Amino acid sequence: MVVGRPDTDQPVRLTGPDRPDPAPRRRWRPRPVDALVVAGYLGLAVLLTAGQWGRPDRLFHQAGDQMLFEWMLARAARAVTGGENPLHSAALNVPDGVNLMANTSVLGLGVPLTPVTALFGSQAAFLVAVVLCLAGTATAWYALLARRLIRSRAAAAVGGLFCGFAPGLVSQAGAHLHMAAQFLVPVILGLVFRPAADRVRRDGILLGLAVAYQVFLGEEVLVFLALAAGVFAGAYALADRAGARRLAPVVARRLGVGVLVAGVLLAYPLWVQFRGPGHYDGMPFYARGYRLDLASYASAARQTVAGDGYHAGLLSPNPTEENSFFGPFLPLLAVLIVVRLWRRPLVRALAACGLLFALLSLGTTIVVNRHDTGLPGPYRLLAGVPLLDLVVPARFALVCVPVLGVLLALALDRVRRRAARTWAPWAGAVAAALLPLTPTPIRTVPAMPVPAFVAGGDWRAYVPPGRTLVPVPPVTGSGVSPATFWSARTGLAFDAPGGYFIGPRSADSPTAHWGAPDLPTSLLLRRAAETGQVPPIGDAERRQAVADLRHWRAAVLVQAGSTPGDPVRATVDALVGPGRDVPGAHLWDVRPLLVAPGG
Repeated sequence: MVVGRPDTDQPVRLTGPDRPDPAPRRRWRPRPVDALVVAGYLGLAVLLTAGQWGRPDRLFHQAGDQMLFEWMLARAARAVTGGENPLHSAALNVPDGVNLMANTSVLGLGVPLTPVTALFGSQAAFLVAVVLCLAGTATAWYALLARRLIRSRAAAAVGGLFCGFAPGLVSQAGAHLHMAAQFLVPVILGLVFRPAADRVRRDGILLGLAVAYQVFLGEEVLVFLALAAGVFAGAYALADRAGARRLAPVVARRLGVGVLVAGVLLAYPLWVQFRGPGHYDGMPFYARGYRLDLASYASAARQTVAGDGYHAGLLSPNPTEENSFFGPFLPLLAVLIVVRLWRRPLVRALAACGLLFALLSLGTTIVVNRHDTGLPGPYRLLAGVPLLDLVVPARFALVCVPVLGVLLALALDRVRRRAARTWAPWAGAVAAALLPLTPTPIRTVPAMPVPAFVAGGDWRAYVPPGRTLVPVPPVTGSGVSPATFWSARTGLAFDAPGGYFIGPRSADSPTAHWGAPDLPTSLLLRRAAETGQVPPIGDAERRQAVADLRHWRAAVLVQAGSTPGDPVRATVDALVGPGRDVPGAHLWDVRPLLVAPGG
């Protein structure tokens, strides 16, 4: 992506005996305007997260996912301050623990944010992470565009703005830090496709370090990046065979050094992920079902000034996967830009890459305005490929975001050097395409507060070392998990069974499963919560409850927001005897019940 000169429509050609040297490349220097651009990105990111700053009673709309990432940030801080293993945790899913490498642990964010987490808590750390992901991604693309591809700082600022704050990025940022953390993507691309042939070893080492760090931010983004870079390189080679032949040896050597460095750094973490305790096979959900509707590419996302939740909801798998939604004008403008700048190999390669990944996001069959046409999509070719069969098809559309951002920057940079009569129509067209996509603050929903009994530490008088606090009901699936939320907001002060994570279905089956393996008592309490009725309880259920509580190493059970008529509370009363009210919750002290005979 960096093989074009910023001041011409043609790629840089290496000199030869019959070809004069091109004009010397200007040296890129920081300017005051760069600080203003970055400050603007940061201000916009803070504005988008405004609904939660200073509001512990609010969560972003996909509340369960925020709880998960708050817990991951709190766990990373605990690993740093307590010298614990950052790749595995015993704080949830007692007694087996959680394989953090096999989950989205975002250590690349959690470790450097440890001071924020320790001083201000997991919610503040999560919000800072969202701001850094959005503004950092925009800034990184701005820097790459300004340094390598174009001269106009204004054009680079527009391109960076779109790359960091496109509807898909804002949609992901409210729930999925591992997908929003894309600030290393332009860094990696800049190192891979650096046109100069010097400093190969240095660039290779930096590339390996960047790739290794991206693994600890989000492996899925790295998979998309590798695929997109390969498609782009192949398309560019077809568009400019001579230039590709000259650059290929340098790029290959750089990649070789990078692979070696990254391989050494990642060998053990990847072993933990795929073979360590708590590893699993496959995914606990049907990934292929998360695909995009073709009509979504010309529609407005709900988190934009022109969008609404109803129409966007009809065209997307869920509110966090609105990865296309480029509005009615931007796709047309992109086509016009590609036609106008078609002679540039860079533009042809970008167009091919963007089109292919847009088609991949449509899944195995193409849906148009909620109608399944039955036409096969190219994703069918990847559906059976190991690792790629675990990728959510809808997220392929995120590759289109930087493609469109770079095309916009290239077009604006070109017309800037033309007459004013040319600049004005193009600027108007870009404004018309982007203004409807202006992001709005990420929606929030109420959050059930952590019970004062838990938040204030009163539980410590009941839970000795080696025992656990069991939130009721002990949700172990993909739903909102009190254990995960309470643990995150208290800095992992106590251990708990269950939680929101992905692990093996059982000790005998590595098949992926949401949460801990289901025990009879957890299923019984879940049934009471879902049906609103107390299930039949006999001696067999009581004996099973004692066995399950012993498995969880339970000391107390705690239910927030409990009322006397609650069927879950009545079920627990029938299993272990009546509890009592404590500040903000209802408590069952089960320590006497679990004393072994003769103990």
